[in-house]
Parts: sequence; C-alpha cells; structure tokens
Amino acid sequence: MRPELPVGVGQAGGSPSAEMRPIQSVRDDVPVTEYRASFDADVTFLNSGGLQAHGFRLDVPDATVSEDDLAQLFIRHLGLLMVDQVRIFDVEISAEPHKGSRGGPSDRIVARATATRLVELSHEITAGMITYPGLPGPEITPHLTREESRRHYDAGTEFAIDRITMVGNTGTYLDSPYHRYPDGSDLADLPLEAVADLPIVVVRITDSADRGVGPDVIAPLDVAGSAVLLHTGWDRNWATPDYGGAAPYLTEAAARHLASSGAGLVGIDSVNIDDTTGTSRPAHSILLAAGIPVLEHLTGLDQLPVTGSRLHAAPPRIRSFGTFPVRAYALVPDESG
Repeated sequence: MRPELPVGVGQAGGSPSAEMRPIQSVRDDVPVTEYRASFDADVTFLNSGGLQAHGFRLDVPDATVSEDDLAQLFIRHLGLLMVDQVRIFDVEISAEPHKGSRGGPSDRIVARATATRLVELSHEITAGMITYPGLPGPEITPHLTREESRRHYDAGTEFAIDRITMVGNTGTYLDSPYHRYPDGSDLADLPLEAVADLPIVVVRITDSADRGVGPDVIAPLDVAGSAVLLHTGWDRNWATPDYGGAAPYLTEAAARHLASSGAGLVGIDSVNIDDTTGTSRPAHSILLAAGIPVLEHLTGLDQLPVTGSRLHAAPPRIRSFGTFPVRAYALVPDESG
C-alpha cells in the first residue's frame, strides 16, 4: 500500500503539490496507448462532510499520471464542488481502452477535434456592384421606410422593409443543375447534403503560370464527396476592371476528372469556373450534368487549410430557379482550441 498523499484543491495558484510523484503502470509491457486507473479516494469538503470511494476507475491520459492529476480527474468526473482535499490510495494503472470518463482525456480530445473558427468565403452585395461583366448590378431600394412605418405601429416602434432586384448571378453564388439543364435539379430540389457541411479540399494554384487548372493538379487529392475549392487568388481583383479579364478557370479534362472522382461540389475564387474568353462552357456542362453544384466568386480561401474544414453554402429554396447568392463560410479546426 502506498502512503497517502493529500492533494490540496483550490489553493492559491492551483499548482500541483510539491510532493507530487508519478504513478508507475503495473502493466508497462502491454503495447497500448490508452490507460485507466483503479484507486481508492477519501474526499473532504469545505462545508463539512466527506466522500469515500473504493476501487474507483477512471480514464487517464498516460501510464505515469500523477496522484495530483488523478485527483483532478476524479473531481471533474463526479462534478464535485466545495472540495477541501482529496487523498488517493492504492493506485493501479492498467493498459486498456478509454471508456469515456467525463472530463477525462477523451473529452479533451473531442474538444480539440470539434473546436472551430468561422471563415467568411463570400463577397458583400452592395447596390450597383458588378459581379460578372455585362450583367446588371443589384438595385436596393426601400419598400417601407422607418419613417413611414411609424404611422402603423405604436410610438417608438418602427421597421424597415427593403426590396432588392438582382439577377441570380450576383455576388458569391451557387449554380444548380437547372442553371444549365431544363430538367436538372433547381434550387428547391438541391438536397441540403449537397450544399451544407461538406468536407473541403482546397486546390492551391495561386502561383501557377497557367490559367487553366488541369487534372494533374487535382489528381493527387482525394475529392470524393468533398467540396473542391480552387484557390487561384483571383479574388484580389474583385470590384476592379481586371476581375472580368482573363481569369483562372477549370479545364474540361479537370471537370471530367472531378465528375468521375465523385466530387460533391466545385468552387472557384475567380469570375467563372469556365474560360470566359470563349463561348463554350464545358466545366459547367460536365459538372452540372453530374449533379455537382458549382460555387463561383469565392473569397478568403487563403485562410483555409488544404483539408479538415467544412463548407456551408446553402441557397434559398426557390422553385424553377437555377442560381442564387449564398453566404458561403467554412468551419475550420482551431488548433488553439
């Protein structure tokens, strides 16, 4: 039996006990990476009373967990409050899979895996802005002004109701198959799975000397079921005359590769997924024929890792409509979490 070690809880600074020492595993010869502890505990509370545990079992982070850390795990697992001291006895460490002790190492792993930050991938929509050369910019006008609304509501209550007139190809927008094919799925038919919570694969070609993104650039990547986002850096020209010029695009061969590889969605941060210097649109034709939505005029792709993020870019459910702006954004793993 090990001599008892009092573990102070809530003391100034919260630092580990000076007498803290590691507990050696009794099964160090077992080649596993997860461990559980069995121990007795004696707890006293600041507001009187106490608690005893015999043969209690908890997940622990490693085979050399200290008694101080074990006491903290015990407190978190039971959600104990007003703890004065925890004394730990007869500790044995076994190499075995975690069971999911509350507040234990499994919880912390899940927390790190699920901690995310949001990254904006959409351009703002403003009155008169030009998204695609030759298409009109949006008209934003009031339908009901705040001043006019005062006649209809109690004193101090006012509302603004505005009207926007625009083509579907405005800002950062999503093309459904109906945009290209009359019998294709329109915006109302698109399943949420096609436009929300998609794993992202970023194809970085910002330093490419070629405008066309070919299949060889994409071939090394596993794109099945993913939102494949082409990071060309062309969004730096947004709202300038250069934006509508000779921009990067997806080649016909690359579009065929993505369709045959089962890509879930394809997006680009330039003026079009196709080469707009000609009149053919093979990338649109191939991708939309395969039921793969196309997301154009993205921005902020430089803030995404190549993999690990998830895309949300759902448009409104509009019947007999093929293209509409989206608030595209990514959930990016936050390593600091």
